[in-house]
Amino acid sequence: MMFFYSAVTGGLYVHDINGTTMPADVMEISEEEYLALISAAAEGNVLVPDSNGLPLISAPRVNSGALAFAEREWRDAQLAATDGLVSRHRDELESGTETTVTSAQYTELQAYRRTLRSWPESGQFPLIEDRPPAPSWLSGGLS
Repeated sequence: MMFFYSAVTGGLYVHDINGTTMPADVMEISEEEYLALISAAAEGNVLVPDSNGLPLISAPRVNSGALAFAEREWRDAQLAATDGLVSRHRDELESGTETTVTSAQYTELQAYRRTLRSWPESGQFPLIEDRPPAPSWLSGGLS
């Protein structure tokens, strides 16, 4: 059996199945390559041509709009997760009772929240590895 790859379509072809309906640019590949490429594609990877038109396995491209949406959701969840602590601290101050967090921790918390709010306008957004870090004392670092 003979196996082929088309750089134009990004598709894999089998001569016995596709016969004369294959694109004009197909290049023959080994059965081993074909099986590895089929397996990679089944796992969600994409096939892209190298400079010679032969297939390479590549991670799927992430839609930047979808990534930005997901990171805004994460950011909003971090803000919501700290809302209660901010409210509690303010209530404790108003009632004159001992506060759950120190003044320094509260200042650090509010700085973190400001950073979260401005993160979408920064050059690092929406890169996950550049998410604003939570204060180390905050329970579990908020995931």
